[in-house]
Amino acid sequence: MNADTLAIHGGRAKIGHAHVPPIDLSTTYKTPDLRGATASIDALAAGGAPEGSPVYQRLHNPTVARFEEALAGLEETDAAVSFASGMAAVSAALLAARMTSPHVVAVRPLYGGTDHLLASGLLGLEVSWATATNLVEHIRPETSLVICETPANPTLALLDLEDIVAQAGSVPVLVDSTFATPVLQKPARHGATLVLHSGTKYLGGHGDVMGGVVATDDAWARKLRQVRILTGGNLHPQAAYQLHRGLQTLPVRIRAAQENARILARRLARHPGVERARYPELPGGDPRGILGHQMMGPGAMISLDLQGGYEAASALMAAVKLITPAVSLGSTDTLIQHPAGLTHRVVADEARSAGGIGPGLVRISVGLEDVEDLWRDLDQALHVPARSAMLDFHAPIAPPSASL
Repeated sequence: MNADTLAIHGGRAKIGHAHVPPIDLSTTYKTPDLRGATASIDALAAGGAPEGSPVYQRLHNPTVARFEEALAGLEETDAAVSFASGMAAVSAALLAARMTSPHVVAVRPLYGGTDHLLASGLLGLEVSWATATNLVEHIRPETSLVICETPANPTLALLDLEDIVAQAGSVPVLVDSTFATPVLQKPARHGATLVLHSGTKYLGGHGDVMGGVVATDDAWARKLRQVRILTGGNLHPQAAYQLHRGLQTLPVRIRAAQENARILARRLARHPGVERARYPELPGGDPRGILGHQMMGPGAMISLDLQGGYEAASALMAAVKLITPAVSLGSTDTLIQHPAGLTHRVVADEARSAGGIGPGLVRISVGLEDVEDLWRDLDQALHVPARSAMLDFHAPIAPPSASL
């Protein structure tokens, strides 16, 4: 089936006579057949599905399983495993890789939380930091995972996944595809082993649910379920229901927001208050010809380097009236945030600089409002005089235990 049809009908095969998939909120399940329940425990502990009773919500939940089935269908993978947040999903994938070896290779730029987790040493990993052009130089015989993101957060740099996979060789590649969603990009088609989404963003789509999910093959899915059982980072059934429901409108929302973004990006690229507009469809935004091959559209995220640096960014975020100044993305409404001061504040100075995340960079998640209303708001806000307030980006960052 076409992805538009799968988005609506995926995960609905086992809902009986109900028209809408139900929510199963039970934390525990009856086990009158002890032998059968024990067999279920054995199967679940090995990362499989229950053979009878699910036994306990941390081990398995039907509502969660339906969302996972639907997402795997959209990503064209064997399975998907969901978690309580995108960071819980990233952590689980890294812990699963660590079962093989602690050495991983990370391609910057990455989402700030992922970068900070890798740099913190919290998971006992040995991390080699790479770029898309020198990845192969960091691969070792014991490397257990390559992690990358495309489009990159927040610069919107595009990676050629077939090239990344070729450089990785036999090492599994995890791709954070949150910005693209399965509507615009299917990394498994291009050789990726694991596809990560912060479900909090476009999959949910309304700014009211948190979750993460990894689409992958059966072998990795078993590892991820084992990590989830042991660490307890489960997606709640209510959240799974909301994410499953969000998939139904995902293609429509993505295409509508993308059309708004296309219009705004072209106008912002010519605005006198903008030094540089970053958007895959603008000149220089797609140097490797990713659009039309790997990615089926430029998406709904825009980043701007502002004339006037941090002061201009601060003034812009204070001056918007319709657009919401807030972190996160993928909602029906438009959001604007300052990566260097917020989502990527926890990233090392040199990594921010190397990744092009400067003090004048703002990131816009374009929503579904009327595009002319959005343009009027951005235009007036960009003409507000910059305030004289400078953040000290070199101030020490809190240790991992106290960070955001």
